[in-house]
Amino acid sequence: MKPRDFRIGWRTLVQEPAYSLVVVGGLGLGFAAALLLFGFVRYSWQYNHHVPDVDNVYVVKQRYNVDPKAPWFDQAPMLLHAAAAGAPGVAGATLYLPSRPQGMGLTASVDGRLHSLASQTVLPGFASMLGVRALRGDLKAALERPEGIAITGELAERLYGGADALGRTMLVEGKTLRVDAILRTPPANTTIPFEALIGVNSSLAADVREEMLTGQQGWWGKVLIRVHPGASLPAITAALQRAVDEAPALRKQAPEVKQRLGGRKAMDIALGPLGEAYFDTGVTANFIDGAGRRANPVAVAGLGAIAVLILALAAVNYINLAAVRVLRRQREVAMRKVLGASVRRIVAQLLTESMLVSMLATLIGLLLAWMALPLFSALVDRRLDGMLSAQNIAAALALGVLLGLLTAAYPAWIAARVPPSKALAGRGGAESAGGMRLRRVMTVLQVATAMGFASVTLAIAWQTAYAMRASPGFDPSALLIIDLPEPSRYGAQARGFVAALRARPGVDGVAILQDAVGRNTDVWFRELKRPGGASVPMEMKLVSANFFEQYRIRPESGRLYDPRLDREDDPVPLILNAIAARELGFSNPTAALGQTVLFTGFDNKVVHKRVIGIAPDLRFQSLREPQRAMAYELGTGGTTLSVRAAGSPARLEAVVREVWPRYFPDAILKTHGAADILAANYAEDARMARLLALATGIALAIAAFGTYVLSAHTVQRRAREIVLRKLHGAGRGAIGLLVVREIGALTLVSAAIGLPLAAVAIRRYLATYVEHAPIGHWTLPLALACTLAIAFLAVARHAWMAMGMKPAEALRG
Repeated sequence: MKPRDFRIGWRTLVQEPAYSLVVVGGLGLGFAAALLLFGFVRYSWQYNHHVPDVDNVYVVKQRYNVDPKAPWFDQAPMLLHAAAAGAPGVAGATLYLPSRPQGMGLTASVDGRLHSLASQTVLPGFASMLGVRALRGDLKAALERPEGIAITGELAERLYGGADALGRTMLVEGKTLRVDAILRTPPANTTIPFEALIGVNSSLAADVREEMLTGQQGWWGKVLIRVHPGASLPAITAALQRAVDEAPALRKQAPEVKQRLGGRKAMDIALGPLGEAYFDTGVTANFIDGAGRRANPVAVAGLGAIAVLILALAAVNYINLAAVRVLRRQREVAMRKVLGASVRRIVAQLLTESMLVSMLATLIGLLLAWMALPLFSALVDRRLDGMLSAQNIAAALALGVLLGLLTAAYPAWIAARVPPSKALAGRGGAESAGGMRLRRVMTVLQVATAMGFASVTLAIAWQTAYAMRASPGFDPSALLIIDLPEPSRYGAQARGFVAALRARPGVDGVAILQDAVGRNTDVWFRELKRPGGASVPMEMKLVSANFFEQYRIRPESGRLYDPRLDREDDPVPLILNAIAARELGFSNPTAALGQTVLFTGFDNKVVHKRVIGIAPDLRFQSLREPQRAMAYELGTGGTTLSVRAAGSPARLEAVVREVWPRYFPDAILKTHGAADILAANYAEDARMARLLALATGIALAIAAFGTYVLSAHTVQRRAREIVLRKLHGAGRGAIGLLVVREIGALTLVSAAIGLPLAAVAIRRYLATYVEHAPIGHWTLPLALACTLAIAFLAVARHAWMAMGMKPAEALRG
């Protein structure tokens, strides 16, 4: 290839602007979509890879087997920090905790303005384990001093603007802290996010300092270990398991619990690679901390496959267009051969044109990806600011070069086989049967892919919408959820805030909950049993006496809590759901009414409770999880308020914002609509549906281009046949049907390929739910109908041209 070839190629593209626009635009659009998806996949697979030697860093996980359905937590007893540090094969161990539970974070006051800080309380080895470095200041001193704090550069900019934050102070929970170190902001793709770090000697860590240093009480925390290369992970895991088994704080189990455990351990210990933590979807949240961002590796790999498919569809579309163009230029190619141009020279010219198209499409794709990046980041709910780095742009340009080489192969092969004598005599316009079959196969694959995308997208969108609309057992529209900085039972400010809200007009009631319905940040279980019966683990919910009344929930049997009849925090009454009644061994839920249920408290004393009612099942879990045994206790120790609006929910939120500063001047108000909390369980599904909808739109557009090109070539190839049919009396309808029938047959072949694969994908997706939308198989015929409609629109113009074709002009050509 020579510079002169590029000038000729550019002039050729300029001479045919419509062709150039379709080719470059279609390939550029596909390239942009593929770049964004590839970037997201790379971002996901690079989680935690900024940590030095991350392949040898592990998270200590545990599963508490008292509940047979217990999930894994990426938290473990803090006593394992010392046990891990002394285990053979361990190079280092550290421990950290969110500075405040449930992801509430710290609230700092700077110049009278409140800011929320995502903070971690850490042992000294945390910084070296994760490669945390100070840009300015002394990190070691910041973590040793009671008044010290280390903050990231990004937080420093937010708190103090452009001024140097080192040495500046902030007021946090009534205590003055000084910024002793400015840290490099960790990348967005980390499962250990933080904006600030404090040490165990901090004045804010007094309640956890002793336990973090000794682990005597068996409290949970986040334990990280670094192992020597080649160390035996099973041996290290066994050492940690022995430490748990022998810990006095963890050996206190009620006799019935030990009996039910049989030979199983009360707690299982496992090691999870930190480099793969983002794809560890088996861990769940608890009171200490949420599970954080996680992703299904199959879903991420699927997005990578979609990117490859979109790029392949765009490339196939270009190959089809370029092949038709070469067929139209056969006389030009033949003349160049007659004038002495070698096959190698002609192939080089076509390769140059393909490279020019590919590089223009790559540049347009990069521009479109840059413009769409903020929207795409919001769509996938990830910070992708650094995705278009110099390294990634260079990779994109290399991919563009490779694409140019690949897409030039078939058009160049056609040009190389052009026979000059036949082409110049006007008999060389026909494509070989093999070439025609190849382009039909490519078009069929384009349409099949688009049809499959459409089917799966419709199914996911329908199931997601169904899940979001599914009744949780109450009407959430009038309910506002508020997170308190302290339990209402033990905090005078919280009690005053609740009383003030209840007295305000527009407030129809305030209930106190352990956690919002549909949110699982504070889940705990208790062993209940009938006298003389076996113990049954069930999820416990602390609620105030007016909870059921405020949620407008009626009992299935007996009665529910009533503020006129029940005393707050009364330890005797208990409400079960029907599942809990059956698991406790009652013949039917009604038989449980008035019966005594026992459990052993934390002090090993037996507590007696009396069942007063059976509540209907509420949707505390998503539709992916089956309903489970649940018991409700009276308790006002929760940090969640549920406020019912007497009128407009917007007016209610204004009332809350007005009352809040009087009682919590140093805390940031956090409110959520009850419906929004329920919908958050399906946020990933909604994002996947939107991504697939975008991919489907692009695939359908590319398929329409391919169908358009195929129909154009069909009319051109069969022009003489069409006019001969006309001369023999064929009507306009019969001629139009000739074109439509050929494309329609190819679309049906595409359906036979794409729809069965889509049906399998839909079935596997729905298998992750325990309750399905009434989808049936209607998404498949609907996708087929949409694709047929688009295909017919794509061929309509050429069918009309064929119907109006004049015999004299066609025979003369």
